[in-house]
Amino acid sequence: MDQKEVPIIVGVADVRNGSKKVDDAIEPIQLMLQAIDLAIKDANTPSSHSSALRSSIDSIDVVSNWTWQYTDAPNLIVNRLGLVVKHASESEQSGSQPAKLLDEAARRISNRECRVALVTGGESLASYAACAAANKIPPPNWTKPSKISDPISPKTALLPPGTSRIHGLGRPTQLYAMYEVALAAHRGQTIKESIEESAQMYSQFAEIAEKNPYAWNYRQPAKLAREIGNVTDKNRMICLPYPLLLNAFNTVNLAAACILTSVGYAEELGIPKEKWIYMRGGAGTSDQEFLWERTNFASSVPVSLSLDAALQVAELGPKDIDLVDIYSCFPVVPKLAALHLGYPLASRSKPLTLTGGMNSFGGAGNNYSMHAATEMVRQLRNGRGKNGLVLANGGHLTYEHVVILSVNPWSSGRKYPDQNPLPKLLVDNGPILEVVALGEAFIETYTVEFNRDGSPDQAFIIGRLGSSGRRFVANHGDAVTLNQLSNTSRLHVGRKGYVFPDNKSPERNRFSLEPVAQI
Repeated sequence: MDQKEVPIIVGVADVRNGSKKVDDAIEPIQLMLQAIDLAIKDANTPSSHSSALRSSIDSIDVVSNWTWQYTDAPNLIVNRLGLVVKHASESEQSGSQPAKLLDEAARRISNRECRVALVTGGESLASYAACAAANKIPPPNWTKPSKISDPISPKTALLPPGTSRIHGLGRPTQLYAMYEVALAAHRGQTIKESIEESAQMYSQFAEIAEKNPYAWNYRQPAKLAREIGNVTDKNRMICLPYPLLLNAFNTVNLAAACILTSVGYAEELGIPKEKWIYMRGGAGTSDQEFLWERTNFASSVPVSLSLDAALQVAELGPKDIDLVDIYSCFPVVPKLAALHLGYPLASRSKPLTLTGGMNSFGGAGNNYSMHAATEMVRQLRNGRGKNGLVLANGGHLTYEHVVILSVNPWSSGRKYPDQNPLPKLLVDNGPILEVVALGEAFIETYTVEFNRDGSPDQAFIIGRLGSSGRRFVANHGDAVTLNQLSNTSRLHVGRKGYVFPDNKSPERNRFSLEPVAQI
C-alpha cells in the first residue's frame, strides 16, 4: 500500500479533575474539550501549522458516558471546536468501545475516508456525586441534558425479564465473581488462593497508580496485598470471592483524547516522527448475552479470539508484545487474558496494566481503555517497548476489542485491515436451559452476595441436571446451603445437590446441598 496512508496516533492527553467540591464540578464534555486541546498540543505541530491539525479534524467519535445524558455529545464538541466533519458518532454503552473506536478510526484514515480523526471520552462521576449530595442537580453551568436522571450504573440497571430477573442474577459483581469461581476450580485453586492471587495482582496495580499523575489514586499510598484481600468492615465481601477492593472504582473525574492521522498528512504538517505511534491492527467480537447461554465459565472465547486475531493482523505474536494493559473491572479479566497469552499474573517487568487498573486508576465508566491507550502511546514514545496491546472489555465478559500499537509499521507494507477479522457475535451452541428444573444436579459455578453487615444474603448457582445434562439457574434453597457456599475454606464447583421449584414462585429454582422432600 501507499505508506503515506498508514494510520498513526500523533496526539494524546488525559485530564484529571481531582476536586470533589461542588464549586469545582466540571461536566464531562468540558473535560473532554480540555483533553482534546492538550492532545492537539501534544502532537507538537510546528507553529507555522499550529491551527491546521485542529481545523483538519473531520472525524469524531465519543465514548458514551455514564454521568450526563447529552442530546448529541459529538456535535456539541464539533460545534464548540468550530469544525466541519464527515463523521460524528457516539458509541454504545460498553467498556470495549474505546479500543473499537480507535480501530475504526484507523480504518477510516487508511481508506482515505477522513484526514484527522478524534476519539475522546470522559466522566464526571465524582463531581456528580458531590452535587447530588449537596442537592445541586443539575450542577451550575452544565449543558442541558436530554433528561435529568441518575448516572448510568450497572448497580442500578434493571435486570432483563425472565431467568435473570426471577433469580436476581445479572449484576457485574455477581457474574464476574461466577467466572472467577469457575476459573479457580479449573486451575485447582481454593477460594482463598484465588483471593490471594487477585490481591497480589491488584496490589501491584496500586503501586503503578500511586506514581501515575492521571490516576485517581495518584500519590495515595498503594494498598498492600493483605489489605486488598482481607475482609474487614471497610473491605467487606461484595460477591464471593471479591471483597470491595477487588471491584472497579468508578466515582472519578477523568477524560482522555487521541488524535489520529496518516503518515502522509503528519509529514505535511511537520509533526515530529518521535510523536508517531503506528496502529498495527485490531479485532473484537462478542459472546452470548447471558452467562447460562455460554459453553463454560473457566475461559472466555471472545477474549481469546480477539487477542489472537489482533495479533495476527498486526503480524506479531504474544512474545513480541512489550507492554500490555488488560481491562481490570474484576481480576478474572486480566487473569483470563494473561493465561491465554502465557503471561505471568504479577510480573514487575511486564505488569498487566500501565495505568494502575480500574480500582486504583479508576474505572472511568466506559472510557477506561482510552486512558490505557494514551498511556501506551506515552510509554512507547519513551522507549519502554516497541509493541503494545490494549484489551478493552464490556458487559459481563460479553464484548471484547483489542488494539495493537507499535513504534514501527508492518514490515510487509500491508494495508490496514479493511474490516474487523471477527464476526460481531460468536455463534455459541451452549447447553439448553431448563427453565423449571427438578432433580439431582451438580454445580458448574456459583457466588454468594453479602449484606453490608458481612452476613451472606443470597446464593446464585448455575448447574447441570444429572439426568439430562441441561443447565439451570437457581438460588439457595436453605440456610445450610447458603452458609456452606459462603464458606471460603471449600470450593463447591462440581458438588452434587438437588434443584427444585420454589413453592411460592414455581418459575424460580432453588438448590440445596441436602436431600429435600420435593425430589
